[in-house]
Amino acid sequence: MPKQTREETGSVVELPLGVDRTSPVPLYFQLSQQLEAAIENGALTPGSLLGNEIELANRLGLSRPTVRQAIQALVEKGLLVRRRGVGTQVVHSQVRRPLELSSLYDDLEAAGQRPATRLLDHRVEPASAEVAAALGVPEGSDVLYVERLRSAHGEPMARLRNHLPPGLIDADADRLESTGLYRLMRAAGITLHSARQSIGARAATAAEAELLGEAAGAPVLTMERTTFDDTGRPVEFGSHIYRSSRYAFEFQLLVRP
Repeated sequence: MPKQTREETGSVVELPLGVDRTSPVPLYFQLSQQLEAAIENGALTPGSLLGNEIELANRLGLSRPTVRQAIQALVEKGLLVRRRGVGTQVVHSQVRRPLELSSLYDDLEAAGQRPATRLLDHRVEPASAEVAAALGVPEGSDVLYVERLRSAHGEPMARLRNHLPPGLIDADADRLESTGLYRLMRAAGITLHSARQSIGARAATAAEAELLGEAAGAPVLTMERTTFDDTGRPVEFGSHIYRSSRYAFEFQLLVRP
């Protein structure tokens, strides 16, 4: 079977690639899917080079337009980029988040990414009507507000805004930048049990786009979540935005009997 190579820290790793010419699936799509799978499972990491189209075409026994179409499909998904004088390079993989009670920090680690956090705001403030209703506290009472920018491989992924009951966890700046919020809760002995969540989409404001490294008006995914512990107590209300070019939510749908 033909092999595709990449260079990483001076070493060469071979990736098995091949196409089934008897399949009704277009050859470019077969190649594109295999390359995407290699990016998603970490066999091709950010910064890896694919080589030029002629080399790929010769190695795989495909026409140059077929290889170009496969690469272009991944360029349009934001997984590859063509760099003059460098070649085709892996940029990143899209994080696919299952709809379950997990944190972005844990999801990024599970996807083989390197999560990093920059604390944008950290203060105690009066609860708005929306926050008070979500957390089950009186309107105007003190709540902890935390705003963070979560990145992976040095690229912004999401802006996270969270409100928590005061005194729930030891959430100093160093801890908030070194790990995930749910990990801090578990370390404090809080058992996360369930959540009420809504997902949407909208255009990014100019400020949001600048923070996330997108163009003004670019589409972003939105999520609001109220999380409960095993006693039914609300422990967190989150309002987040995610780069849709780097992030997706996955659903598993079952047929009702």
